[in-house]
Amino acid sequence: MTFVEKYAKLLVHYSLDLKKGEKLLIRSTFLAEPLVREVFREATKCGVEVDVDMDFREKYKIFLNEASDELLKKPSYLYELAVNKFDAFLTIRAPYNLMENISIDKEKIKKRKEALRPIQSHYNKRTSEGSLKRTLCQWPTQAAAQMAKMSLEDYEKFVFNACHLFAEDPAKEWEKIRASQQQIVDLLNQKDKIQYKSEKTDIEFSVKDRVWINSDGRNNMPSGEVFTGPVEDSVNGVVHFDYPSVFMGHPVQGITLWVENGIVKKWNAVKGEKLLNEIMEIKGARMFGEVAIGTNYNIQEPTANILFDEKIGGTIHMALGQSYFNTGGRNESSIHWDMISSMRKGQILADGEKIYENGHFLDL
Repeated sequence: MTFVEKYAKLLVHYSLDLKKGEKLLIRSTFLAEPLVREVFREATKCGVEVDVDMDFREKYKIFLNEASDELLKKPSYLYELAVNKFDAFLTIRAPYNLMENISIDKEKIKKRKEALRPIQSHYNKRTSEGSLKRTLCQWPTQAAAQMAKMSLEDYEKFVFNACHLFAEDPAKEWEKIRASQQQIVDLLNQKDKIQYKSEKTDIEFSVKDRVWINSDGRNNMPSGEVFTGPVEDSVNGVVHFDYPSVFMGHPVQGITLWVENGIVKKWNAVKGEKLLNEIMEIKGARMFGEVAIGTNYNIQEPTANILFDEKIGGTIHMALGQSYFNTGGRNESSIHWDMISSMRKGQILADGEKIYENGHFLDL
């Protein structure tokens, strides 16, 4: 069996758990055609109705540059239909050029986001309640490899290894990860207060009555994290994110945030501070929608791709903006920006007790 066939079977049967009679929408670019074909084949064999939405080079940029205000404010008919009627979404990232949208007029982007907001809210509601299954994954492309500072061959190996595709039975590997992470989730769901501590970070927050989620390869492939939404006004302290972030194609690095009663009061960045200033003006962007711990030790180095970087074993991340409602989080925003920090020389305390040190949980 080829790696592409293994990947497709993992997505269809483990990640999405597709059943006969369900409707699946695959969204990707033409660069991912090998994986799209195999997912289409495997899902069709199972009796699933499959539709495909393929992007070509610079599709989003062309639309935003050329569309009138009237068009910008019209939601996508296909996307709206799928959010309302389909049972499952599979998004396969396969970028042509990760910087192709960098010059788009920000006002047009805002208008488009506003037009899609009601659909996105319904999407969030359906995914949180479980009536819409969704998985996000990556197909290796030259653009993604360059961003990761790897050759395409090395990047392919990196992606496949992160997804455990080198294992004889990748699904069984993810089932083991699910069981292991469930122990972590069970521990954290008994705790009220969490504190992240490292050389440049000392931040605490309440997770009382919030739900920790075991991210085990079903919503994201690869996965390997546990996450929740903090009690919004309970976050206090300073947090430094030493891993680089990319937001809308713009790199931002060395971010430090000072937080009081859930609100980011002060911030700076070594690189990209102008963008950080702009983001902080967005409604809901100065509060946290997520706190998390990365557990995928097959991923060790950042690649400027949040799908992988937030899962790095031995890291924590916190996201400004939109909460995941299934955690009990309540913050709403048009953005969800994950920022990552190494904990290989750090600690995590739960209700004052050290449960994690130097990148690993203790006694689990």
